Amino acid sequence: MKGCVIALDEVAGRKAAALIVDGRLQDIRIDPPENDPSPEIGEICRAKVARAMGGQGGFMVTLPDGRSGFLRGVKGLEQGASVIVQVMGYAEGNKAAPVTTRLLFKSRYAIVTPAAAGFNIARSIRDEEDRDHLLELAHEAMEGAPEDFGVIIRSASAEAADEDILEDVSAMRALAEAVVADVTGAPELLVAAPTSHEVAWRDWTSPMPDEVVESPTAFADLGVEEAVDALLSPRVELGGGAWAMFEPTSALVAIDVNTGGDLSLAAGLKANLALVRDLPRQLRLRGLSGQITMDLAPMPKKDRRLFEDKLRSALRSDATDTVLAGWTPLGHFELQRKRDRAPLHEIWPS
Repeated sequence: MKGCVIALDEVAGRKAAALIVDGRLQDIRIDPPENDPSPEIGEICRAKVARAMGGQGGFMVTLPDGRSGFLRGVKGLEQGASVIVQVMGYAEGNKAAPVTTRLLFKSRYAIVTPAAAGFNIARSIRDEEDRDHLLELAHEAMEGAPEDFGVIIRSASAEAADEDILEDVSAMRALAEAVVADVTGAPELLVAAPTSHEVAWRDWTSPMPDEVVESPTAFADLGVEEAVDALLSPRVELGGGAWAMFEPTSALVAIDVNTGGDLSLAAGLKANLALVRDLPRQLRLRGLSGQITMDLAPMPKKDRRLFEDKLRSALRSDATDTVLAGWTPLGHFELQRKRDRAPLHEIWPS
């Protein structure tokens, strides 16, 4: 199967979406269970400041339904004060969800940014005439907005009609204005997190896919179910008899690379580079984040720079912020990856 396909389906009564490129699963989303009390990434809430966390440089806040959030990077808040926050990361176990006051109202064509003034065009849109025209549309749609409001025109706008862009930006602006004005009161959900189908239409349609399949058998017909079965196994084949084991623990994600029967340094380098090529996709699909420690196959120390360069290049096109922490004294390589989704093995129905 060639080309880009978006599959929209349901799994155990929950909406789910998959992105398939040239027959290979690239991303997958599934809505959480209805009884899941965890804050959802992207939702915007009115919260109450519970207490300062001086040693951690932030505040604990109370979210709707008694849930907890941790707000970092702000000062001067008083206990009991109302504040509007957006959930920005996945909360493990009973931990507080990371939240921010830097709200993002994200749609297919634009991101409206209250308290972050400025007009920006996606860097992927390179034609100067197109950029100038989109900037004019942005100014038109944002005319009369508060002075501290800004907007980012997304890459999908390059293929959109003017009226669609104007309607989209205007809708996000109106929503943002209503939300930021609604600061007084008890903790309350103001904007729900997007569903998996909404994420697919918003984030996977630039460029437009070759096909969108919405069907109760889409996952089965397109091989998504088989791909997920493989993702729920820790083992990933790397070719040439080599493999890697992805094993999440409560403290970190451990990745162990093995070369099979070939114990040569050349085989080790080959296996490590094979891991690098597929690492962003595997982490994204498995929903693995936080501290990631790689126990690589033995390879010459002189090739460590090559490994780092290939890893950095592979991660460049990945949307999730990932920091290369570097080599440990024992020769492991560590990453720190933003928790922007729940682990697949925790949310996929058994």
